[in-house]
Amino acid sequence: MTQASWVALTGAVVAALETPDLPRSLAELLRHVAPFTYTVMFGYCGTACPIDLHDDFPLGKRQIFVTDYQAGPYLLDPFYQAAALPVTPGLYRLRDVAPDRFYQGEYFRNYYVQTGLAEEIGYFVDLPQKTMVVLSLMRTERPFSQKEFAALKAMFPLVAEVARRQWAGLTREFGDDDDKTTGQERLQRRVAYVFGRFGDGILTPREREVAEFTLKGHSAESVGQLLAISPGTVRIHRRNIYSKLRINSQGELFSRFLDTLVELR
Repeated sequence: MTQASWVALTGAVVAALETPDLPRSLAELLRHVAPFTYTVMFGYCGTACPIDLHDDFPLGKRQIFVTDYQAGPYLLDPFYQAAALPVTPGLYRLRDVAPDRFYQGEYFRNYYVQTGLAEEIGYFVDLPQKTMVVLSLMRTERPFSQKEFAALKAMFPLVAEVARRQWAGLTREFGDDDDKTTGQERLQRRVAYVFGRFGDGILTPREREVAEFTLKGHSAESVGQLLAISPGTVRIHRRNIYSKLRINSQGELFSRFLDTLVELR
């Protein structure tokens, strides 16, 4: 990018602050640092459904990336999980915050693969009252190179300051929340509620935990470490889950989970 282009695009971002044009201007500036196909900017606050602050998806893709996502699959999204913890503000590749078997898991194979993305990276910007904005940059052709990622990472201070100014009052859009628990505790409570209804009371609490981490993309070894049990015990729980729910695969487990989400909406 030439110095003249940099000045012009940065000036456009500054001029667009606190106007509806800001997200588009910011995305245009970032595209000149490293090209990408789509961008979406979600607001997250604890366990609330994410708010779509801006996106540039064509109509067909928006159904997958936004409408379907907000209907429930966001609960299994690594970016949602990271925002709820929350992670340290910065730029992350999806694979940096995903579970060890995410790309073999059913969320990826049954939902995420429909996006057709080669890679997704995201700026995580913290706002007051446990709210976070995630600006996702998505590519359909090839992943971001190390050089491109480094160049975009160098933009984080500017992106963060712009986002904090633009969405300073975002928490109000999620409604009143007097709950002072941490993001992780709130996330666990929401997921516990969904999985508490999952299986129509057939599964034990430990089986629901195993089902939860399995759907998120954790291996038996990873689940074992998280729950302080052996991988062999995890596999036994998985067999019991399948038997009790009368299913035969993780794909069917994912479908049952989505059915539960629809029932609880």
